[in-house]
Amino acid sequence: MGHAGVVTLTRPKALNALTGEMVCALAAALEAWEKDDAIRLVLVKGEGRAFCAGGDILQVYQAGRAQKHPVGFFADEYRMNVQLARFPKPYIALIDGIVMGGGVGISVHGSHRVMTQNAVIAMPEVGIGFFPDAGGSYILPRLPGGFGAYMALTGNRVGPGDALACGLATHIVRAEKQQELVGALIDSDNVEAILKQFHAQILPETDDATFLAIERHFTQTSLKAVLASLKEQADSGDAFSEKTLATILSRSPTSLAVTWSALTQGARLSMEACMSMEFRIANRMLEGHDFYEGIRAVLVDKGSTPDWRPVKLDDVGEAAVAAYFAPLGEKELVL
Repeated sequence: MGHAGVVTLTRPKALNALTGEMVCALAAALEAWEKDDAIRLVLVKGEGRAFCAGGDILQVYQAGRAQKHPVGFFADEYRMNVQLARFPKPYIALIDGIVMGGGVGISVHGSHRVMTQNAVIAMPEVGIGFFPDAGGSYILPRLPGGFGAYMALTGNRVGPGDALACGLATHIVRAEKQQELVGALIDSDNVEAILKQFHAQILPETDDATFLAIERHFTQTSLKAVLASLKEQADSGDAFSEKTLATILSRSPTSLAVTWSALTQGARLSMEACMSMEFRIANRMLEGHDFYEGIRAVLVDKGSTPDWRPVKLDDVGEAAVAAYFAPLGEKELVL
């Protein structure tokens, strides 16, 4: 299509959740287009009200319950995330609606993330007993002002204004201008000029005082210090701190502890090293309890309260956390 390789995610009823077949198809397309001199840019978009709500975790849940842990899906996805991060041509993700988890993985690692006013971005994995993967350990600790740690530990949704302010989005386009933008990009050699032409100004959804509060709490040097900082302000009647603390304490304690460690380590690692680390974590979580319990509570028996094990963060020992990061031997991710 013109000078562009165009990918359209076509599972709108499943919010374009990624399957193994979709991951492999995108990887194959990127490999072919990288070598094709006629293709000067790649454009990725989704049908329906979501860009991509992440990996198809119901498939993962069903496979895990059958004792067939789908490590191959995660290996393929993580390799594709690295491939995208290395991709030398403009890669434009046009994000209209929901983008979460693996959807972040197929967008934020690319060169351009164009969101509409309808975009909602989140890394909600701690709410299902998992961790922000698909490169979350690389992306999130590099966001300014502790905003990545805030997203990771709460799982809260973020609007397009905040995404632009923190660098998750590179441009904003009005939803009604999407088709016009796609046509212009396909016909043009100058991606930057086209995106600048269509860019719409938008203010952050979060006010300055809340950004400062996020920075104060989420740049602490340990997870316990984050929670202590929030509790101190909550006890003083601060509504934001009270609500944020309650949200975090509802998440899987194991996921919180592992996520904090992953972000801390990921801040010092390359993208490739982060994905190897994430693959180690994913393997262990696929063998554990909280991931399947979280999916059960959120997606199978919708709205029920998950039975996290252990129940309290204080009961998640350092050795238990470290075990998630231990080498896999011959099962390590091959990039």
